[in-house]
Amino acid sequence: MFKLDSINNMETKDRYRYMLTLLKGQLSSEKDDLANISNATGIIMACVDRLNWAGFYLLRDDELVLGPFQGLPACNRIEIGKGVCGTAVKTREVQLVSDVYLFPGHIACDSASNSELVIPIIKDGEVYGVLDLDSPEKGRFTHMEQEYFIKFVEILNEYINWNNI
Repeated sequence: MFKLDSINNMETKDRYRYMLTLLKGQLSSEKDDLANISNATGIIMACVDRLNWAGFYLLRDDELVLGPFQGLPACNRIEIGKGVCGTAVKTREVQLVSDVYLFPGHIACDSASNSELVIPIIKDGEVYGVLDLDSPEKGRFTHMEQEYFIKFVEILNEYINWNNI
């Protein structure tokens, strides 16, 4: 059982450190990969403020397919190279977008989303998908969020066999 009352009084960096600790605890105590990435989205939504969506898109037959998430229903499929998520896969680079409406080819799954942070999931040189975070606030994501969510994905990669999902 998760009790997160203490998180309300934490500074942002402390929240993010705690989020990584929660993630490690979750992953080390459960062997089912799908359950783990599903709970990972819940951990994000519990620990990170000012988000309206957090989830995974998983690479299937040269396109991204919606995986576990928290938030409103989202686009089911995204072509590689299209939108922020597809661009992250194509370039294999983090996409930190302050205003999604200025991003060429942005795909608006939720019109309330104004900024986005997408971390490609790359393990042993192979791309498996992305972790996608959306916020209704323009400029919500900084290099600090980028740093901590890169660590988040690195922790996932230690425990998750992406081929099982």
